[in-house]
Amino acid sequence: MKKQFMTFFSVLFLLVTLSTYSQETSKKPVNQPAPGPAFRMPFALKSAEILPDNSVTFRLLSKDASSVEVSGDWMPGFGTSVPMVKNDTNLWTLTVGPLKPELYSYTFLIDGIRVIDPNNPLVKRDGTRNESMLLIPGEESDLYMVKNIPHGTLSKVWYESPTLKLNRRMYVYTPAGYEDSQTRYPVFYLLHGGGGDEDAWTTLGRTCQIMDNLISQGKAKPMIVVMPNGNPGQAAAFTDAFVNPSVSAPYDMGLGLFEESMVKDIIPYVESHYRVVADRDHRALAGLSMGGMQTLTLTGNYPYMFGYIGVMSMGLVDVTTMGLKPDPDPDQDIKLETLKNSGYILYWIGVGKDDFLYKSVQSLRTALDKHGLKYTYRESTGGHSWANWRIYLSEFAPQLFR
Repeated sequence: MKKQFMTFFSVLFLLVTLSTYSQETSKKPVNQPAPGPAFRMPFALKSAEILPDNSVTFRLLSKDASSVEVSGDWMPGFGTSVPMVKNDTNLWTLTVGPLKPELYSYTFLIDGIRVIDPNNPLVKRDGTRNESMLLIPGEESDLYMVKNIPHGTLSKVWYESPTLKLNRRMYVYTPAGYEDSQTRYPVFYLLHGGGGDEDAWTTLGRTCQIMDNLISQGKAKPMIVVMPNGNPGQAAAFTDAFVNPSVSAPYDMGLGLFEESMVKDIIPYVESHYRVVADRDHRALAGLSMGGMQTLTLTGNYPYMFGYIGVMSMGLVDVTTMGLKPDPDPDQDIKLETLKNSGYILYWIGVGKDDFLYKSVQSLRTALDKHGLKYTYRESTGGHSWANWRIYLSEFAPQLFR
């Protein structure tokens, strides 16, 4: 009986096994190759490739484009572009240079449409424009590099502005060691230009890298750098916040709205929330273009507020055509005399020879000379560009709080 029972289950197990095998065999395709991998890595192009001699090769793969060009800020003239060449694999290439060490931006023009380089992850925003970026190494661009040194902290700080009836944002750089010390630091207020926002000086100006390197090398004093949004109608960069409809325009340069908020809102916030030395000799102010105009207004209206003054690519301009307060200010002579007697420590001016505001800077110098104000003048090559403003920051910051 036991033997019969075991035989029965042996036969049953064999039948089930054969049935399962038959079903799986019938499902298996005949003469079908094994499946390939579920995911294939896309073909990777290297662009922009910096060659040993600092030439740069750009590459773009497109079979449908009839023309592709490269437009870069190393090229003479605004919006200049150079055609790329297409080979038999639909690869468009162009080699330029060698380029001098600097931080550059560029875009492709595909059948006239401007686009960033899809093979370059380094992108920077300049106002409403996004552009690809490349950094040519060398002595001139050394301060723009990220190095193995102590790094400061960049904070995006929201604060109340009763003056502008907005909750607004500014960027604040604190030097390495700030969090772990009890030291009180001087403060450098750094203003952007028209079309920019609170992100401009860090993204385009490389402020954090410049300050880290200068401080690490002992060329600049450790300091806090405050980079506010100089557009009084903006709570923050347009990518993150709305434009206040109660203000006529987001930029409103020359009306003094931001300048009033700077004194009533920003400086009090910084001096109550950070460990700072809250006096004139430990406050510096500098700005480029529109920020330079705001610097002139602030130092004219509040001559005892800042011990260090930097004006980049801005002077005394006739803005009547812009519907703003005309220059010269009827109180300009009085303001300059008051500033002269205020005991400021440094007045620094920088401009490029090809800057469209070059003449306005010379008008400013004439006015300062008339009243006997001492200043340092820096004239560089080039025009109204970040290539100059990064240099000016690199040269101005080491002169602060000495």
